[in-house]
Amino acid sequence: MSNIGFDLEERTARFGENVIKFCKTIQIDEITKPLVNQLIRSATSVGANYMEANGASSKKDFKNKIHICQKEAKETKHWLRMIATANPKYKKQSQELWKECQELVLIFGKIISTMNNKKKLKLKYQKI
Repeated sequence: MSNIGFDLEERTARFGENVIKFCKTIQIDEITKPLVNQLIRSATSVGANYMEANGASSKKDFKNKIHICQKEAKETKHWLRMIATANPKYKKQSQELWKECQELVLIFGKIISTMNNKKKLKLKYQKI
């Protein structure tokens, strides 16, 4: 349990769960309904795609899935912003979730850049 902060599968799952819980508190109307639907889809997709990445059949497949995780996290930030705009009473909760989502974006970006750097290093040594 001490590594739970570093368990990205658990972290992305909890993020999705927290978004679902948040969405259950939102008063649904003609404006918030599509925003909530989009938010739930993108936020829960982050964890689902990370699970797929961990089961990837190749490094290329893994990298592609991580790119999708990052894209879904970025989209989630957008929907959180739109919900805060649609009803300012949800701004604080949206901001808290947005911050966690931004951390996920940065984590996925670091994974991608690390993979790119390893590939460049490998190509460099192949030329020698």
